[in-house]
Amino acid sequence: MTGKPLRRIFVGFVVATFATLLLAGPAWSDPRTFTGSSSGSASGSGTGSASGSVALGVPSPRGLAALAIAMTQTGKPYEWGATGPNSWDCSGLVQWAFRMVGVNMPRTTWQQATAGAPVPVAAMAPGDVVVLNNDGSHVGIYAGDGKIFNAYGRGVPVGFTPLRQFAIYAVRRF
Repeated sequence: MTGKPLRRIFVGFVVATFATLLLAGPAWSDPRTFTGSSSGSASGSGTGSASGSVALGVPSPRGLAALAIAMTQTGKPYEWGATGPNSWDCSGLVQWAFRMVGVNMPRTTWQQATAGAPVPVAAMAPGDVVVLNNDGSHVGIYAGDGKIFNAYGRGVPVGFTPLRQFAIYAVRRF
């Protein structure tokens, strides 16, 4: 990998690191910040997942890094069933971004809705996976400020969408 793709990954890493330090500060390293366990795995998840529930809206460093990496795909086209690198569907983009930070995420939105640690909507933080629509048929990564980063649909390039356009089905943290 050379040139622009490598530069995008580097910039994403720098942004994620900065955002982690700025938003989470020392709180994310304090084990009293969360309820549940930070090790193990939940149903449908793999490496890097967590069990238990998350009580506070403190961003996950891996979630922030996955968000930054996903943002390197801004402007690419949506294609149902696509898993990159030239086009994406919603769950393929989320799965890829989290795989880049060491989280083995399931492929479909419904599987992603049960992986990781559940998060109450009121505690949602940037980097959390948000499964959307009443039937759990869409997924994105919460970016803060009421927006999700996602591969939305045909004719809409990968990017930000207001969260208010959706019903929230589940929120998960890794």
